[in-house]
Amino acid sequence: MIRWWLYCVCALILAMVVVGGATRLTESGLSITEWKPIHGVIPPLSEAEWEEELEKYRQIPEYQLINKGMSLEEFKFIFWWEWGHRQLGRFIGIAYFVPMVVFWAAGRIEPWLKPRLLLGLALGGLQGFVGWWMVASGLVDRVDVSQYRLATHLTLALIIFAYLFWIARRLSPLADAVPEEQARLSGLSTLLLCFVFLQMFLGGLVAGLNAGFTFNTWPLMDGQFIPDGLLMMQPVWLNLFENVLTVQFQHRMTAYLLIVLGLFLMLSTFRVSKRSELRRAGAHVAAFILLQAVIGILTLIWQVPLSIALVHQGFAVFVLAASVDHLAVLKGAYPIRNT
Repeated sequence: MIRWWLYCVCALILAMVVVGGATRLTESGLSITEWKPIHGVIPPLSEAEWEEELEKYRQIPEYQLINKGMSLEEFKFIFWWEWGHRQLGRFIGIAYFVPMVVFWAAGRIEPWLKPRLLLGLALGGLQGFVGWWMVASGLVDRVDVSQYRLATHLTLALIIFAYLFWIARRLSPLADAVPEEQARLSGLSTLLLCFVFLQMFLGGLVAGLNAGFTFNTWPLMDGQFIPDGLLMMQPVWLNLFENVLTVQFQHRMTAYLLIVLGLFLMLSTFRVSKRSELRRAGAHVAAFILLQAVIGILTLIWQVPLSIALVHQGFAVFVLAASVDHLAVLKGAYPIRNT
C-alpha cells in the first residue's frame, strides 16, 4: 500500500511538471502576484474581485511592458493556469501528508522508513518556497522569472520525483543485488542519472530564456554545427546561463551525450547480466532517451507548439524514471529489517 501510494504521488508530480510547463509557455506564471498559501485556494468570485486581481497584475513590469491593455477575459486565461498550478501543488501536499499520517498512526510504516518519508515531506515544503521565490523574481525589474530560479524549481521537482520513485521501486519485490553486476554497472548507471538531472536543469534554462524559439533548425544552428558566438558574453561563464545560443547549444550537446551513454548502458547491461528485469530496465533507458531526443527535435523545428512542448517536458520524467529504475533494479529491494 505504501509503495502504490508513493507511485500515485509520483504520478501527481508528473502532472505538475506538465502543468508547470503549460504555465510557462502560456506566460501565465506572474498572473498571481501574491503568495497566499491558505487564502489563495479561493479564486475571485465576483467581478470586483477579478478587477482587483487584474489591478495587482497591472503594477508589475510584465503587464506594463508586454501586456499593457490586456482585457479582463485575457487576464482570466493566464490567471486560471497559474491558479491551477498552485492548487495542484497544494493537492500533492495533501496527497502526501494525509496518507503518511494514516499509515504512521496505523503502525504500517517501519521505523527505518519513517525518516525517509519525513525527508520527502520536507522537500515538498521546500519546493513550495522555491516556487514563490521563482515567481517573486519576476515581479520587480523583470518581465519574466529568473531562468536560474525556474531551472532550480524544475530540478527540485524532479529530485523529489526521483527520490520518491526510488523508495517505491525498492519497496517492490526485486531480486537481490548481484555483486558482479553492481561492480560493473552501478558507476555507469549513476553517471547516466547525473547527466539526466543536468540535462533537465539545462532544459529549465532553455525554458527560462525562451531559447527554444530561436535557432529552429537541426542538426545545424545558424548554419553551423558549432556556431559562432558561443562565448561572446563576459565573463565567459555567463554564457552558460544567459547566452541564448550557448544555452540551447549545451542542451543539444548534452542530449547527444545522453544518447551515447544510454546506448552504452543498455549494451553493457546485456553483456553483463542475464536477468530479464535488469535487461528490460537497460532497454527502457536507451529507448526512452532516443524517443525524447526525437520529441525534442520536433519541438525545436516546429517552433515550440504547446502540445508537443508539453509532451517533451512530460516525457523527460519518464526518462528520469527509467534511469532511476535501472539503478534500483541493480541495487535490489530494501533488505527486510526487524527494527
